[in-house]
Amino acid sequence: MTVTPAAAPASFQIATTETAASAEAAGSRMTREIFEQPAVLGRLLEGSDPFRQMAATIRKAAPRFVLLAARGTSDHAALYAKYLIEISLGLPVGLASPSTLTAYGAKPQLDGVLWLAVSQSGGSPDLVEATAAVRRCGALTIALTNAPTSDLARAAEHHLEIGAGPETAVAATKSYTAQLLSLWLLIDAWRGGSGAEAEGLPTLASQVLDDDGVLAVAAQYRFADRVVFTGRGYSYPTAREGALKLMETSYLPAQAFSGADLLHGPFAMIDAQHPVIAVLSHGPGGRAMSPVLDRLAERGAPVCIVGEAASAAAVPGGLFLPVPSDVPEELAPLLQILPLQRLALELSLSRGNDPDAPRGLRKVTETW
Repeated sequence: MTVTPAAAPASFQIATTETAASAEAAGSRMTREIFEQPAVLGRLLEGSDPFRQMAATIRKAAPRFVLLAARGTSDHAALYAKYLIEISLGLPVGLASPSTLTAYGAKPQLDGVLWLAVSQSGGSPDLVEATAAVRRCGALTIALTNAPTSDLARAAEHHLEIGAGPETAVAATKSYTAQLLSLWLLIDAWRGGSGAEAEGLPTLASQVLDDDGVLAVAAQYRFADRVVFTGRGYSYPTAREGALKLMETSYLPAQAFSGADLLHGPFAMIDAQHPVIAVLSHGPGGRAMSPVLDRLAERGAPVCIVGEAASAAAVPGGLFLPVPSDVPEELAPLLQILPLQRLALELSLSRGNDPDAPRGLRKVTETW
């Protein structure tokens, strides 16, 4: 498979470059890394042997339970893996609380448990310490990182590299979709799959990134003071990641709720003045969102749909960010997040910010 990196469309060259096409113009790094994603996905598909080999190791160990450990954006990738493992493999999965091991010194019995630590940098001290601790407690430990020489890679018994290449913008983009595809390749091989369903992803990703409909959404949201994201099933991690991207690049309060949770207490804050972004799949998760969309319409909330073309009809007059339906529902998150990354970039620039270097944030967050 040969993949040519998608080029940013001409309309995407925003006027922050009046100083000529400076490589250090605001948002230039995030722009470049967003549009590198089709090539990154293509490389992962071409080099998937390590994931099949690791899957054989996992099958031999036959874990009875899976614990996923991550922080920030990687936590959303881990949540995606939780859905994938529980649905396709039928194993119970938990999202780990590293502080129970690091701050509190707990020593759980972890024989027969798979510990999968997901981190772009592999440099978060609490994940490193927690991974070393659970390895001593008997867990099978695997680190999935973009840094094969990192402390986390060394702390785990096994390491898988996501191969996203250097990511210099603070907001994770290509490393996130590389994590998603890496996790899918591992879990698909674990369940005996061939990986064939993902072959068209690089082309589809290019199509999504080339769609400039996101510019109209960014224009409407430029002066928003709050955004709510929602989704169910495989789309819920996308909603959470989309909200994080807006918070860290535009300093915009953004909250994400599963569709089920939104209809409880959080629904009281829904009104006609604040936008809601609903991420819809074309499978059971999307169908489960129907009552949520009905309630949002009753409240008069301005809704933007991220999904396939048929989903736009669910909210007449609403905004729409298209995502092809040419992949199974479980792979849709790799495409759904792309227009939301572009939205975060465009919105940040229109509000006078530099999404490459959000204030107060560093690429590697050191938590203990």
